[in-house]
Amino acid sequence: MAVRLFEGKKHAAAYLQYRVAPHELISRIMSYMEKKTPKQFNLAVDVGCGSGQGTILLAPYFSKVVGTDISPAQLEMALANRNPPNVSYRQCPAEELPFGSGEVDLVTAMTAAHWFDHQRFLQEADRLLRPGGCLALVSYTMDMELEYGDVSNTLNDICKELYAALLPFRNPHIRSGSEKIYLDMFDCCSYPDKEWNERLLIKRTMPLSGYIGMVETFSSYQKLQEKDPAEAERLSDDIRNKLLLTMKVSSPDTEVTVIVKYFYWLACKPCI
Repeated sequence: MAVRLFEGKKHAAAYLQYRVAPHELISRIMSYMEKKTPKQFNLAVDVGCGSGQGTILLAPYFSKVVGTDISPAQLEMALANRNPPNVSYRQCPAEELPFGSGEVDLVTAMTAAHWFDHQRFLQEADRLLRPGGCLALVSYTMDMELEYGDVSNTLNDICKELYAALLPFRNPHIRSGSEKIYLDMFDCCSYPDKEWNERLLIKRTMPLSGYIGMVETFSSYQKLQEKDPAEAERLSDDIRNKLLLTMKVSSPDTEVTVIVKYFYWLACKPCI
C-alpha cells in the first residue's frame, strides 16, 4: 500500500527550498544508461517528483521529461519553479502512470520509492520501459553530517541527538530504515542486469539554517510538529543553539558543509 505524505502547501514550499538536488547522481544514472542502451533518450519519467528539483536535472539528456506526483501542493511548487521547456508534470499515483507500454526510456524515483506500493510500482515501471530502458531508484539515509572547522565531530554528536529525538516519530513504514526497503525492491527486480550502489557522499555548502530547514522537512519532524508544535519548535531551537555555541558564532546564516549519504540502484530492462 502506498503512503501519502508531504501534501501540505507549507511543507511542499519548504521541500522546494531546502531539499538537495543530487546532480552527481544524475551523471551516474546517465553514464549507466549510455553503457547499457543505444543513445535513444526520448522520454524520462520522474515518479514521486515532489517539487521537481531532480526532475529538471534530467532535462539536458532527454527530449521530454515528465515529473509525476500524487500531491497537488508539491506539483504546484514544481510548476512555480524555473522549468526547461521540455519538462512537464502530471498528477497521478506512482502505481498508475499515464504512459503507454514500452514508451519510456528511463523511470526514476528520487527519495520517493519507499512510500510506494513496491510490487505494483515495479510492475508499472516494467510496463512503461522499452526493452533496454532503465530504472533508477535513489534515496539517502537520515544521518546527515556537518563539517565546520575543527569542531565537526562535536557538531555531529549534536546532530545525532536530533535524529534520536525524531526516531520515535518516523513513519512505521520506514521505522527500520529506508535502505532495507530499497534492498528488498532491488532483490524483487527481475532484471538480471542490475547494480546496487552505496554510498555516495554528496556535499553541499549552505547556511546552518538551511540544514535545520532540511531536517524540518523530514516526515518524522512533521509528525512531531503535528502532534506537539511547541515541542517541535523547542527541539529545533535547542539543536540550533547548541550548534551555534559549538561553532562559536551567533548567526544561523553561517555556512556549514552538509554531507548527505546517498544510496541507489540501477537496472536495465532486457532487450528482447
